[in-house]
Amino acid sequence: MTTTPGSPGPPDDEREDPELLGAHVAGDPDAFAILFRRHRDRLWGVALRTMGNPEDAADALQDGMISAFRRADSFRGEAQVTTWLHRVVVNACLDRLRAQKIRAASALPDDLDEYAGRGSLSTADQTLAPEDAALADERRRLVLTALATLPHEQRAALILVDMEGYPVADVAEMLDCAVGTIKSRCSRGRVKLAGLLGMLVDEPPDDPPGNLPGSPSVPSTDPARGPPR
Repeated sequence: MTTTPGSPGPPDDEREDPELLGAHVAGDPDAFAILFRRHRDRLWGVALRTMGNPEDAADALQDGMISAFRRADSFRGEAQVTTWLHRVVVNACLDRLRAQKIRAASALPDDLDEYAGRGSLSTADQTLAPEDAALADERRRLVLTALATLPHEQRAALILVDMEGYPVADVAEMLDCAVGTIKSRCSRGRVKLAGLLGMLVDEPPDDPPGNLPGSPSVPSTDPARGPPR
């Protein structure tokens, strides 16, 4: 199996995720590639924001997909397939971060947004005036740099809840820990980010998809992105 973005393959399949995973386990040579393409962009966005640079993100995404490819028969259907895939990829990211012993405050590369902007699931607003675009770029840079200062587990929880919009219960499944642990990691992470970002940390809307009531959210850095092609 290869996770090379943009590689040719069969057309999109109408089968549901569990059917595709089951077909892969049964020996279908194309099923896993279809499943990967279906969820690639969001998995890439999580890997990129967690790792902080496109090279390590690509390696972690590949690690995760190889693991999922080989361990697909361990999936028991207790969670959604996408939740399971996210868990595998996030664990691959955290394993790499621990192995590399990356300093918590390591700087992000200047070209991170260039890579993050490729293959977007949602088209970014191209109508911004130059000064507004520059402000948005600076906002993204500040948020991503601040995220890189957090402990790995807090960073992963905040990315999944605040930036990807997953409910806390789903993130608890992805990270294989209690709901209360995710709430605590998000709360502590937001406090740290608030001190770093100041006015950038906005008050949350009345009912955000993943944020906890009463907690300031992490400003988004745009929708989930696709891997470099």
